[in-house]
Amino acid sequence: MSAEAIAGSASSDVHSHGTDGHHHDHDEPHNDIIYPAMIPFLMVHAAALGVFWTGFTTTAVVLCVSLYLIRMWALTAGFHRYFSHRSYKTSRWFQFFLAFLGQTSAQKGVLWWAATHRHHHRHSDTPEDVHSPKHAGFWFSHVGWIFSPQKNEPDYSTIQDFAKYPEIRFLDRHPYFPAVMLAVACFLIAGWPGLFVGFFLSTVLLYHGVFAINSVAHVVGKQRYVTADDSRNNWWLALITLGEGWHNNHHHYQSSTRQGFYWWEIDISYYVLKVLSWFGLVWDLRAPPKAIVEGEQRLGQKVVERVASEVAGSFQVEQIAREVQQAWANKPTLEEIRARVQQTREDAVTHLRELQVPHVPTLDEIRARLKERYIDNPSIDQIAERAHEILLERLSHHLQLDGPQTAAG
Repeated sequence: MSAEAIAGSASSDVHSHGTDGHHHDHDEPHNDIIYPAMIPFLMVHAAALGVFWTGFTTTAVVLCVSLYLIRMWALTAGFHRYFSHRSYKTSRWFQFFLAFLGQTSAQKGVLWWAATHRHHHRHSDTPEDVHSPKHAGFWFSHVGWIFSPQKNEPDYSTIQDFAKYPEIRFLDRHPYFPAVMLAVACFLIAGWPGLFVGFFLSTVLLYHGVFAINSVAHVVGKQRYVTADDSRNNWWLALITLGEGWHNNHHHYQSSTRQGFYWWEIDISYYVLKVLSWFGLVWDLRAPPKAIVEGEQRLGQKVVERVASEVAGSFQVEQIAREVQQAWANKPTLEEIRARVQQTREDAVTHLRELQVPHVPTLDEIRARLKERYIDNPSIDQIAERAHEILLERLSHHLQLDGPQTAAG
């Protein structure tokens, strides 16, 4: 994600950690939602409704807007681009400041957040992903995963680069302390409106702005780059998340500090970091190479395989198999082919190529589908060829050319 997060008050802290920083399970984890754990999360939302009791004051509204923007920046520039991806460098004291400021959002501890996000990138939109709309549905990816014990327990061994700092571990062990301090400060500044409008309302808005990166940014928008997942660029989401909506860009090159690759892609989080770099508070901001931005770099074999499989799956293989069977109905040639290719699936694929049945998508059709979806890339032809192979393999399976059984109609 970019801003994959959890409502900190929503999840129960029943996990325990060993001296090595790993989670130790006492019970077999499962993917069910633990509804009692939702009570604190719902109470935060209910507290936001207190604005109808307190009313809106100018000070409270200024607090609400300011705290939304400041904490969104802390999450996007701090938790995400720094702690999760190390896309720039900073001092130890400013690192602590970023962690503290991010935890005022009540989205759990900085180590928890970054470890969870790193897991998301390793398994994005696969069954292993903690919050994929593709496999778990939109609402589970948006908020439901927060209350699933199987999904919200990260592997702390992946975040040892920051877990070595005792002050960061202290913050992670006390994830809601900064948020409580902020809530008290809001009350002292503007009374009850400051608490309910300034803190609770801005916190709820912040929750769902961040959560939208997990859900909306994998469903709605444009896919410029081949990333082997469903990440998308979304301009209006980029506005409300200060730049995180350029999600396909980010999944294409995760280590870039800037997620809006082109000048017209507004990325406020990056602009603020750039200004901070002028004063020496941050440095070594990483930028995507020109070949990456223009999609000229070849893709890894893992990405090629995943995208090829997905593209092949976008064709209705069962329907194609039925059409092939109908086209060859009562023709002994098909039976002869079946008899000739009982040995291996490779033979089946070879003979399917030779058939050139008009109902089977061609290599050119697959290539055209890829080019409609992504900008041109040196690996497009490789993906198309592999997708064509996978499609023919699946078709041969449905026709049962590689076995003694009769093909199903």
